[in-house]
Amino acid sequence: MSTTVTNKTCACGCHGSDELCAALVAALTGEATPALETQKDALRRSDVQKPAIFVGAGTCGLGAGAKKTIAAVEAYLAEKQLDIDVVEVGCIGMCSAEPLLDVQLPGKARVSFMQVKGDKVAKLLDAVLAGDIPKDMAMGQFRSPNLAMWPGIPCLDEHPFFAQQTRFVLAQCGVSDPLSLPEYLAWDGYKAMAKALLQMNPDQVCDDIEKSGLRGRGGGGFPTGKKWKFARAQQSEQKYLICNADEGDPGAFMDRAVIESAPYRLLEGMVIAAYGIGATKAYVYIRAEYPLAIERLKATIAEAKKYGLLGDNILGTGFHLDIIIKMGAGAFVCGEETALIHSIEGKRGMPRPRPPVPAVKGLFGKPTIINNVETLANLAPILLKGADTYAALGTQGSKGTKVFALSGKVNNTGLVEVAMGMPVRKIIYEIGGGIPNGKEFKAVQMGGPSGGCIPTQHLDIEVDYESLKRVGAIMGSGGMVVMDEDNCMVDVAKFFMDFIQRESCGKCIPCREGTRRMLEILQRATRGRRSESGNDALERFRGMVYLERLANVIKDTSLCGLGQTAPNPVLSTLRWFRDEYEAHIYERRCPAGVCQELRTFTIDQELCKGCALCLKRCPAGAIIGEPKKAHYIIADKCIGCGSCVDVCKSGAVHLLEMAEDMLRTDETAAEPVAQA
Repeated sequence: MSTTVTNKTCACGCHGSDELCAALVAALTGEATPALETQKDALRRSDVQKPAIFVGAGTCGLGAGAKKTIAAVEAYLAEKQLDIDVVEVGCIGMCSAEPLLDVQLPGKARVSFMQVKGDKVAKLLDAVLAGDIPKDMAMGQFRSPNLAMWPGIPCLDEHPFFAQQTRFVLAQCGVSDPLSLPEYLAWDGYKAMAKALLQMNPDQVCDDIEKSGLRGRGGGGFPTGKKWKFARAQQSEQKYLICNADEGDPGAFMDRAVIESAPYRLLEGMVIAAYGIGATKAYVYIRAEYPLAIERLKATIAEAKKYGLLGDNILGTGFHLDIIIKMGAGAFVCGEETALIHSIEGKRGMPRPRPPVPAVKGLFGKPTIINNVETLANLAPILLKGADTYAALGTQGSKGTKVFALSGKVNNTGLVEVAMGMPVRKIIYEIGGGIPNGKEFKAVQMGGPSGGCIPTQHLDIEVDYESLKRVGAIMGSGGMVVMDEDNCMVDVAKFFMDFIQRESCGKCIPCREGTRRMLEILQRATRGRRSESGNDALERFRGMVYLERLANVIKDTSLCGLGQTAPNPVLSTLRWFRDEYEAHIYERRCPAGVCQELRTFTIDQELCKGCALCLKRCPAGAIIGEPKKAHYIIADKCIGCGSCVDVCKSGAVHLLEMAEDMLRTDETAAEPVAQA
C-alpha cells in the first residue's frame, strides 16, 4: 500500500477532481443531485473510507514544529506502507497546544491531539491505529451523531477553550484544507455569494448587512451597512473595495490566521461587499511579513477565477470583480484608511484630513469602502443564516461575535471568537484558563497600542464598543494582552509609547513631537539616579506633572485616528495605576521589579555559599567577597541587570524591597526626591 499525502488529483491541489469542482460550482445556480450531495458529505468527512491525519499548518503550528511533525508522519506511513490521507489544515485557534494533529478512522469520530512534535508521532499513531487513544495527549474529539464516539474522550466543544465560544468567522479554521475549493463548497461555501448575486439586488444586500447590526471590526466600529450605503449613493464610473489585512498591532494575529485557515471565506465576503457597493475592483492590503497568508491567498484567488467565482461574469450574472494583492511594508500608520489608500496609490503612507471620507472620495479619487478581514469574513454567515440570527447575538449596540487574539500571561493563548457582551473575566479565566504559575491578574491591554488597560476592578465589564470606551480601552482590531503582578504598568506604557512614536508618520506636530515628549517623560520615570546629571531630576519631576495634560492635547489635536488614540496607554495606566507612577517618581522604586535602573539586589548572608559565580558574572564589578564566604553587593555600583540572580544556585540573591525603612539604610537612596 502507498502513502497518500493530500490527494492531488484536482488541478487546484485539493481533495476531488476538476469535474467535481465544476459540478459543485454549477450546483450554486441550480439544484444539487443526490450523487453530488453524497460527494459533499464525503468532502465534509462525515465518515472516511480510509484513515485520515490532519496537521495544523498555520504560522503558529509551523512555529511550534508542525513541519517536523508532517515529515515524521510521512516517514511513518512510508515505513509502514500505509494508505492514509495527510491533510494540512489551518489554525483551530488554540495556539498554546500546537503542534496539533488529528486522526480520523473509518466509522469513528475525529480526535485532536495536542503538542504532537515529531518525536511523538510514531508512538501516537501506533496507539491510535490499534484503537487506543492516549488520553494524556487527546485534546478532544469532534462531536458526530453518525459516527462512533471514543469512550472516555471528551468532545472538543466541551473543552474549556471552545465551550464558551460562538464561532461564525472561525467556524472552519483548523477543520478543513484551506486550499481545497471542493471542501469549502461542501461546507456551504459560496452559497451566500450565490444568494446575493442571484436572488438579491445590491440595495437588499446593504439593507441586510445594516439590519444585522454588523459594525466594522477594524477599530472604529462604524456600522458596516451604513458605510456601504454612503459609497453606493455616489455616482461614479468606478468604485473600489479594499480589504485591510495590514494588522500592525503588537499581539494581534486574527487577520493572518483567518486568511491562512479560511481564505475562500474572505474572497466570498469581498465579492458580496463589492456587489453591494457597486465596486468592480478590489485590493487586499496585507503585511509582507505574512508570507504564508499571501501564498494561500494567491492560490485561492487563482482557483476562484478558474471556476468562475471571481473575475468576469461571476456565476453567469454579469457581475465581475478583480482582486489585487498589495503588500505593505509594515508601517503601523497604514492601518489608517487614508494612509492605506496613499500607500496603494504608490505614495508615502500618510493620513489626510477628512472630509471627504473614503466612501465619497477614496482610492484614485473614487468612492472606496475599506473593511478589515474579520468584517468581510462575517458577511457569508450573515446572508446565509439571516440578518436576524446574527443580530440576536450580542448587546443592544454591539451585535454578533468578535474574534480576539488572546496572548500574554494566560494559560490558553490563541484565537477566540465570542458573542458580544461576554465579560472580559470569562474570556481570561474560563476560555483562557486563568493566569499561569498562581500569579495574580493585574490588567489586560485591549485594542493594541491605541487601546488601554483594563484593571482587576473592571474585569466583569462586557465586551462591547461603548462599555470598553468608558474604562479607557477600545475594541480595536481585537488584541487582548493579559498581564500579571510581575508586569510594571509604567514600563507597559513606555513600551507602547515607544512603538507609537517610532510608527508615527510625522505629518502632524501633536503626534510627531507630542508622543516623543511623552516617551521621554516615561523614560525619565524609569531611570535611576546614577544616570542623571544637572537638572535631570527636576526635569523628571516636572515632566510627570505635565504628562496627563500633554496626553490630552495630543488626543484633541492630532490629525488622524491613530494620533488621537496614541495617548490611550498612558491615560489608562495613569487612571488605574497612578500609585505605580508615584512609586517611580517619588520613591524611585518599581513595585514589580521590572525597571532595571530602579532595581537593587541583595545577597542573603545565610544562604550564600561563597561560590563566586555571581562575582564572576557581574558586568559592573558590584559584587565583592572571598571564596567560601558570604558575598556582598555594592548598591552604588549595581546596575540592576539581574545576572547574579540567574547564576546563583543557592537562591541567595533576591531583589531588595525598597520600602521606606530600607531606603534609610542606603544613604545614596535616602536623599529626598525634592533634593534630587
